[in-house]
Amino acid sequence: MTVMTKLETANARAVIDAPTLAPNATRKPKMISVEEAKSMDVARMTDLFKAHQNPGQLHFMKLLGFHKIKVERAEGMYYIDQNGRKILDFFGGFGSLAFGHNHPRLLEARKKFQDEKRHEIAIAFMSQYQAAFAHNLAACSPGDLDMVFLGSSGSEAMEAAVKLAERAAGPKRPKIVYAENSFHGKTKGVLAITDGQLYRGEFKLTGNTVRVPFGDIDAIENAFRSDPEIGSIVLETIQGGGGIIQAEPEFWTKLRALCDQYGVLWVADEVQCGYGRSGRFYAFEHYNVVPDITALAKSLGGGKTAMGAMIARREVFMKAYGTPKTAMIHAPATFGGMGEACATSIEALNVLYDEGLIDNAADVGEYLLDRLNGLKAKYPQIIKDVRGRGLMVGLEFHDFSQTLPMVLRPVVAMLDDKLKGSLSGFVGAQLLRDYNILVAFTEYNRNVIRLEPPLICQREHVDTFVDAFDKLLGRGIVSIVKDFVKSQVS
Repeated sequence: MTVMTKLETANARAVIDAPTLAPNATRKPKMISVEEAKSMDVARMTDLFKAHQNPGQLHFMKLLGFHKIKVERAEGMYYIDQNGRKILDFFGGFGSLAFGHNHPRLLEARKKFQDEKRHEIAIAFMSQYQAAFAHNLAACSPGDLDMVFLGSSGSEAMEAAVKLAERAAGPKRPKIVYAENSFHGKTKGVLAITDGQLYRGEFKLTGNTVRVPFGDIDAIENAFRSDPEIGSIVLETIQGGGGIIQAEPEFWTKLRALCDQYGVLWVADEVQCGYGRSGRFYAFEHYNVVPDITALAKSLGGGKTAMGAMIARREVFMKAYGTPKTAMIHAPATFGGMGEACATSIEALNVLYDEGLIDNAADVGEYLLDRLNGLKAKYPQIIKDVRGRGLMVGLEFHDFSQTLPMVLRPVVAMLDDKLKGSLSGFVGAQLLRDYNILVAFTEYNRNVIRLEPPLICQREHVDTFVDAFDKLLGRGIVSIVKDFVKSQVS
């Protein structure tokens, strides 16, 4: 670069070198391209996982055989691995895949958004996509649930819900009631109402909480009556991590009445059980009640984008954030309601109703429960319980000792606590290895297999799963254990 300088001598002109205004080009580190990532083999994936992600988690993946799988693509109800094997997905990403994998309408909506170069982040302006999506969520919500906050995850939606409830309840009523075996997220705020020591991890959490048994209306009334500082109660309508647990139907009508009586705000966590999974848009709709605040996530982004939402009664929202002075206290984060994410979610909600997936969840879910109850009757010494609603189903095994021949039970019974979850793991691993079926597990009751297939699931998919499960259990527990042990040493 050169510059001109003015000299004192008339008409004189000099040219000098000037220092460069930019440093040398920044050195690009050695990185992996998208195409290189696509072609990566399982061994390389494993090395990078250990080096940069979670080495301890790999232990459990190896136990289940998950570490051998490289998913090349996914479509509908199936993953397709590196060998072209189709894996039937009865896991469903903990309920995140209502539409299965790569629904064509969602792919088309996203492609059109990208081809037309529409705006993704427009924080300074209003977004037509956010506005439309918020309207659609309000239209799908009963009562006066019509104020929407958009985020990127269930934890973020629940953080927004809890903060809203605390502000609306007021500074004199900061306490929150939550339930045993609850799961509301892993971010630090909602960890205080997530009832799992593993996730709490000795973090210093807020102390403004009151714990009660799930579904115990007397315990809740006693808490409300004895502690005037309680301003809100947070409950999953169906507990997912707790093992697919439902309260009695009358519990919810009594809860609504109690909250009205004591002026307590009810926050319904529908992150996992909502969005049609139970056979209604919200699971609480089965009981003809409406909470003050609720939250959705998981399938809200159609399995193609991260989307979470809090939906609240307008009166509650305005009490917390209804003035110019308070409006920005909990305004959306940078990526809350991005353009393509909202466009995807708008299309997903339309697909949910256009394809009758809520009704399908109710119908196919009932069929799944019926078939599993048939297995429970066939294997009463193995299957303790089958429960759930819609396509959110839990199958609970007896403690390990109870599934064994009578002569072995007294010895093994002493180890039942340590062996909890082992049978679920054995069965889950062998369903994947031998029958190409993926299932999930629950956080707190490790004897439970969790089934949350996409809402596009059909009866023939249920038959494939249940028939395979029947064949596996028909081998007998001793044989299942031997096969699992052999797979670990081979």
